[in-house]
Amino acid sequence: MKTHEVAPNVWRLPLLQPDMLNVYLAGDVLIDAGGRASQRRLLAALRRHTIFAHALTHAHLDHQGGSHAVCEAFGVPLWCGADDREAVESGDLTRVLPDPNAWIARLSRRFAGPAHPVARVLKDGDEVGDFTVIETPGHTPGHLAFWREHDGVLIIGDVLFHRNPVTFRAGLAEPFGFATFDPSANRDSARKLAALEPRVVCFGHGEPLTDGARFCGFVAGLPHL
Repeated sequence: MKTHEVAPNVWRLPLLQPDMLNVYLAGDVLIDAGGRASQRRLLAALRRHTIFAHALTHAHLDHQGGSHAVCEAFGVPLWCGADDREAVESGDLTRVLPDPNAWIARLSRRFAGPAHPVARVLKDGDEVGDFTVIETPGHTPGHLAFWREHDGVLIIGDVLFHRNPVTFRAGLAEPFGFATFDPSANRDSARKLAALEPRVVCFGHGEPLTDGARFCGFVAGLPHL
């Protein structure tokens, strides 16, 4: 797996090409871990780096699937948002889906990564390396973003997509409604992030965007629910 330095001391590890599923190494903290099926590739890539901790943007199967394997292989703690903690520690990711009986919930039960204890709950203002935690609930109740003010780098998980992971279509878009716990709250979180006026935006799905104004303009056009 080829890693891409998107900003000083920030690397993108694309687990599915082309930029369909990304995890990020922010200094010595791994942010997200992809799906269970890609954990071997991720572990192999990470052996070239020093890992101090592993943090999640949110507890969906394509971000949490490799978390247990990473934490066990490197002996590092797992961190996540408070309202995603029960899902991570139980392995029941349907807790953060809008409908626990929908098809996406059945898929989640089958393909989610193993449960793993959470060593630290992250909240607004916490420091993760040289990034600051921003609570961004909506896509899941405990969704988080990570912000580095001095150079405007923002890691946003799935608050927005920059590539549709089903159709493969590139471009800014809101995440799927069937997997978003509270779409209205997610739009509020997008507005909260746009107010930071980021210069580089890093997505779970899609290549990083170096035109922060385009990100802010897209968010400004989102209607209020």
